[in-house]
Amino acid sequence: MNNPEPKTILGLARDFMESRILLTGAELNLFTLLAPAPLSAQELATRIGANLRALTILLDALAAMGLLVKQGDEYQCASAVSPFLSSDSPRTILPMVLHMAHMWERWSALTEAVQGRSVSGKPAASSRKADEQQAFVEAMHLIAAPQASRIVAAVEPGSSRILLDVGGASGTYTLAFLQAVPQMKATLFDRPEVIEMARKRLSEAGILARVTLVAGDFFRDELPGGHDLAFVSAIIHQNSPQQNLDLFSKVFHSLNPGGRIVIRDHVMSPDRTHPRDGAIFAVNMLVGTTGGNTYTYEEIKDGLSQAGFVRIRLLRAGEHMDALVEGFKPQ
Repeated sequence: MNNPEPKTILGLARDFMESRILLTGAELNLFTLLAPAPLSAQELATRIGANLRALTILLDALAAMGLLVKQGDEYQCASAVSPFLSSDSPRTILPMVLHMAHMWERWSALTEAVQGRSVSGKPAASSRKADEQQAFVEAMHLIAAPQASRIVAAVEPGSSRILLDVGGASGTYTLAFLQAVPQMKATLFDRPEVIEMARKRLSEAGILARVTLVAGDFFRDELPGGHDLAFVSAIIHQNSPQQNLDLFSKVFHSLNPGGRIVIRDHVMSPDRTHPRDGAIFAVNMLVGTTGGNTYTYEEIKDGLSQAGFVRIRLLRAGEHMDALVEGFKPQ
């Protein structure tokens, strides 16, 4: 923090207030309900079954923050905000906001976690409820979609023909790879409920015929074989080092001789303070997983080497979980 002052520090301490107001508005779906036309607090309270006094206070705060517009006794979603917070908009980021709302409870236990009094007990992915799972997968698509083509270009997959997208979610990166390489086919591996989301997205994109969807859990199941490129995107941070070694070993066996693994994730500096996003994200893994973290290049390289990979290198540095590390299975 440059030139810290008491008001700056206090501002940082109370930033959670506006965040919580936004999250509650999203959880109540207020921005969608108030996008088409203005409604009074009473009309809205009747529609969603809310306490009128409490809802009015919340609506006034959202208006003060510029997320709603208040005229007389009626409220409407601000026109500049509506495309991003209404669920009906193709530009919506509402799933990501809802994912942040789901994270709120875990982050509230940070002090207990640091004191060793709070343990998740399950990998983050397997402990999510159905609605949280849906919000998470949609949020990951919103994050991945704008950068997927750039990431694929940095991977340079031109000579690859059979991709394994490990934990490929709804298929955002599978789609980007197949669009970049018309001769490529892909296997997308993820849990059964996520596979159905991928089936829908890839079918709508017209490429489902080029994709084999395989349901499973990489913590328990082996990965399908016969691939020359494996993409492991935004996964290793949720794992302990041993879990990553197990995963790298499974990927190694899924690849043909000479095949390549590419990992997309935060790659931390040796002192773990850069990139800033990665250091903060490590806290998210502390409160959300039993062993997750963000890792340095040397730690990732060590795991890959133990799994049998060679010619390991940092393919691309990044600030926002867009760093890439690659390694090869020997011929």
